[in-house]
Amino acid sequence: MIDFVTARRMMVDGQVRINDVTDLRIQSAMLDVPRERFISGEKQELAYLDLNVPVLSAGRHLLKPMVVAKLIQAAEIDAEDRVLDVACATGYSSAIVSRLAASVIALEEDAGLARTAKQLLAALGAANVTVVNGPLTGGHPEQAPYDAILLNGAIEITPQALLAQLKAGGRLVAVIGERPIGKATLFRRSMTGHLGSHSLFDAAAPLLPGFAKPAGFVF
Repeated sequence: MIDFVTARRMMVDGQVRINDVTDLRIQSAMLDVPRERFISGEKQELAYLDLNVPVLSAGRHLLKPMVVAKLIQAAEIDAEDRVLDVACATGYSSAIVSRLAASVIALEEDAGLARTAKQLLAALGAANVTVVNGPLTGGHPEQAPYDAILLNGAIEITPQALLAQLKAGGRLVAVIGERPIGKATLFRRSMTGHLGSHSLFDAAAPLLPGFAKPAGFVF
């Protein structure tokens, strides 16, 4: 039987800390949150490997621990922030962010995944997370604007509806492009409303539904 506590510590030491994730709050959250609970059946043995791990719905994954950690760090989440976690899947990323932010809206368009995320997050006592079911591309304007938005996967088009839900000073992080490797990218809305972006690091992530580019489209 796998010793998940030891595996979790090895993940943080061997995948997170060594990849410039210096925010001790993120390290602590990843040591505390049992990633294996967000993965079903035999796939639990993959929980702490450097992999995008498949979850219940076909084509959906939990992103590599290092990629999740670096995206969250780039979002610069603080204790008073409201965060939108897009494509939360079974809720692992939302559980991590809940340790950093004031409140989290966990958006998932797959109804089965949303139900699972709600159950798992409640079991872990993540009372500041609200799971909502709806299209990923539309975000959740009812609770906008957000201080930070996290996308758990790759996109090939500019997420205009999501960017519109950022408050002044807000940040959105996502992986741009799927194959052969994408670029983790930070979008930031200035206090005057200007939107800028820059690449952060190379990252491979599965493409999220609704964010594929049309034929002939150039990002």
